[in-house]
Order: sequence, then C-alpha cells, then structure tokens
Amino acid sequence: MKLYRSKCLLTLMPFLFFCLTVRAQFEKAETDFGAVMQKFNAVGASVAVVKKGKIIYTHSFGLKDLERNIPLTDQDIFRIASISKSFSATSIMQLVEAGKLSLDNDFGDLVGFKIRNPKYPDQKITLRMALSHTSSLNDSQGYLNLDLINPDKNPNWAKCYNDYLPGTKFDYCNLNFNLIGTIIEKKSGERFDDYVKNHVLKPLGLYGGYCIDSLDSTRFVKLYEYNPNDRKFTPSPTAYAPRRTEIQHYVMGYSTPIFSPTGGMKISATDLARYMIMHMNYGKSNGVKIISKKSAKLMQTAVTNDEGYGFAIRSADNLIPGVKLKGHTGSAYGLYSTMFFNPKEKFGIVIITNGINATYTDDFPDFSRAAINSLYQNFIK
Repeated sequence: MKLYRSKCLLTLMPFLFFCLTVRAQFEKAETDFGAVMQKFNAVGASVAVVKKGKIIYTHSFGLKDLERNIPLTDQDIFRIASISKSFSATSIMQLVEAGKLSLDNDFGDLVGFKIRNPKYPDQKITLRMALSHTSSLNDSQGYLNLDLINPDKNPNWAKCYNDYLPGTKFDYCNLNFNLIGTIIEKKSGERFDDYVKNHVLKPLGLYGGYCIDSLDSTRFVKLYEYNPNDRKFTPSPTAYAPRRTEIQHYVMGYSTPIFSPTGGMKISATDLARYMIMHMNYGKSNGVKIISKKSAKLMQTAVTNDEGYGFAIRSADNLIPGVKLKGHTGSAYGLYSTMFFNPKEKFGIVIITNGINATYTDDFPDFSRAAINSLYQNFIK
C-alpha cells in the first residue's frame, strides 16, 4: 500500500508542479494588470488572451457598477464601439461571396440615392472605398441619419464630403458604416441586427447583438465618462438606449442607423475573443466557415499604406514593440475596447474597459497600450 502511494505521488508531482507554475503566472499577470488599472483609474476591465489559436486566459477586474459596487465578471457584456465595424464588414463580405453585390459597385446605387463628391462628380464612390474609409465622406454633419447625405433631404449634404478625390486618401468616417448596414438590409432582406445574429453570431455560438431588447439587460456593463477636472466618473446610460419607438416604426434600408452598424455591438470580452479567432484563422473557427480565406485576407490587407487600414481591420506595428498585429479599437461613452491578433503566430488579445482616465499616444489610448503589453509579456512572449 505504501509503494502504491509513492507511485501515485511520483505520477502527480509533475501535474502539481504545472498547476503551481500556472497559478504563479496568473497571479503575476493579475498583479501587473492591476497596476495598469490603478495608473489609469480604471473602473473595470475584462480581458481574454488567445495563444496557439485557443483561449488560454480570461479575467475581469474591477467593477461593473461603481454606485452599487458590483464586481465585473466574464459573463458581462459591453457595448464595444468601433470594433463593431468588423461585424458589418464581415457581413458584407458574405453577401459579396453570395454574388449579391460587388466591392466595386457604385455606393450610391447600393444605398438607394446619389452619393457623389460634388467636387468630383464624375468619380464613382465604391463600396470598397467605404469599407476602407477612402470614400471622401466625413462625419462633420453627423452620422446617425441617412438623410444627412441625401441631396433630396438635406440642403447641406455637400458638407459630408472632403475636398480630395475619392479613393486617394484615408479619413475615418462612421457614416460609411451606417450606410453599409443599410446595404446589408437591402441585399439580404433581413433587418441588420438579425442578419448579424443569424449569419455571424449564432454560427460561432456567441452571445451578443445590436438590439438591446434581444439581450439580458442584467449583463450590461455600466459605462462611465471620466472628467479630469474633478477626477470623477459620470455614468453614460444612453449607451444602452433601447430606442423602442424608432424600432416600432422601422423602415428597412433606411432606419438602420438605429442599431449603429458603426458601433453598436454588445458582447463580452470572451465571446469577442472567439469571434477574433475566426478572423485569425482567415474566416473559420471550430470547423465553422463564416467567410472565405480570400475575403478574410482582403479584410486584413491595408488599402492605404499610411493608415494600414483594410476593411474594418487595421494593421498595428507600433502597439507592441517589434510585433505586427491586425485588429481594431473602439471608444465611446467612456469605454475603450481593443482587439488585436497575429494570424501567423495565432495569438491575440481582447481588452474592454468601462471607464478610464484616458490619454493618447500615436492614436492609441495609453491604457490600452499598457494593458496589451502587460498581457503579451505575461502570456505570449
């Protein structure tokens, strides 16, 4: 009996050593990340780390609700802002593959009214240009209503265009993607939020969506704007406004901005990481094909060299020193979201915070840069 116990102990020792090593790694990672949280006065943050194509770590730090002192959990969902654009672009690529439209189609023909830069009336603006923010459109008049750019509805429509030739320069524009959401409805026959749920989220087994009333509101993470003058956080409840009246009178192919194809996705960091894995694998995850390898690579290929932006996925070579990444960021209502991956090395990191003291360096929030480097050093490098 003593011999048997000795053999069991010898067999268990490597496993116990492994467990202790992993635990020590996690404890160090969480201490380091906690220091980043403290430096930027973060309310809360959820993270997910992917290595060799698999999620190896998830954790939530801080609070979901400051006023009620409710801890943040991995099951909670955030509005992720502009990372949402990649869901819209993925949906468009599905419709391109189905032969329902072409990337070189006239953007105005797809939307349903004339879209032409008045300074270059003979230059066609294409869907490809809109996806890559090279359309010459801008957000100076807003982006929450399609009438803004419709010559028959807005006398100031010309202000929605920049002075340069379409297709020649990059200018980040939310209006591009609310128009793209409209095209998804027109070409699929499905309401925008339903299309993304049925053709992207459900096939991947993800919980999330654009429609507030389709989700469990108890899982929404409260978002906070930081005021550096009084060093206080103010809640941003409009991030989860249900807009029930507008939805009740919804017009397909027109009311689409209600759901914000440009920034309205609600999802957890863990499920966003699962979505990221699909793009990391060029369109497939767990045997499920969402888009073709060709489409996925096209989304990740920079259209403009200076910005490195493809179709709602950009290149980032200066986020982690010496590491090439693909992905996107988002910021609105006080939240800051980060999703970046390396398709060759099969690693990626997702970070979403619901409120920080935000400062920027080279177009990236300093919190996001510090946070992604902390996780990279502890889990990937």
